[in-house]
Amino acid sequence: MTDALPLISLRSVGRTYRAGGIAVAAVRNVSFDIERGEILAVMGPSGSGKSTLMNMIGLLDLPSEGVIYLEGTNVADLSEDRRSTLRARSIGFVFQSYNLLARHNAIENVALPLVYCGVGHKERLARAEESLAAVGMVHRAHHFPRQLSGGEQQRIAIARALIASPLIVLADEPTGALDSRTGAEILALFAALNQRGQTIVMITHDPRIATQCRRTIRLHDGEIVSDETVAALLPRRSIGS
Repeated sequence: MTDALPLISLRSVGRTYRAGGIAVAAVRNVSFDIERGEILAVMGPSGSGKSTLMNMIGLLDLPSEGVIYLEGTNVADLSEDRRSTLRARSIGFVFQSYNLLARHNAIENVALPLVYCGVGHKERLARAEESLAAVGMVHRAHHFPRQLSGGEQQRIAIARALIASPLIVLADEPTGALDSRTGAEILALFAALNQRGQTIVMITHDPRIATQCRRTIRLHDGEIVSDETVAALLPRRSIGS
């Protein structure tokens, strides 16, 4: 009997860009697995390759070298349309800047990914309400982004990331625009979602956020310099303390 395949596997992955005729290696020889139900941090300073790595894990970009497998499938073997469909159905994104549409209220913002999945209007709104409930924001369903605090907007963004029941949520500096108390609340929400089985990867430069994750991968100049798992998490506290 064989073990279940990892959710995502990276094998000798590299990504090289050309800038002014010069090849720049943003990610080099990266190999690791992401298991179902993990919560992990990918950490490093600006320019370490974190965002490039997230874009490849999120099927927004393909590696120049190496292979990325999603549930055992080499994503490079898929057509662009198939990768787009997988991205819409399997990957939820949460960004530092929230990326909410100003002319749409909260429930409409949350429901938007289901439009691209071909889900009907009535079902979209019903599922969006469920997703809002999961982050404690049903009472703000008909408020517009300008009427919401930063923490509330980030909760809406998380609800949107969860709407299609994704295999994995990728959060890029998810507390970077928030004060310490609100940032701690958002991290506690991610932890609660993970306890329900959601796989979460947080991209960050902040070591205080990494302490909230059981596993931390550190990058420097596009390469992994450490991949550490702790036996137990530290008591949760404000990331500003």
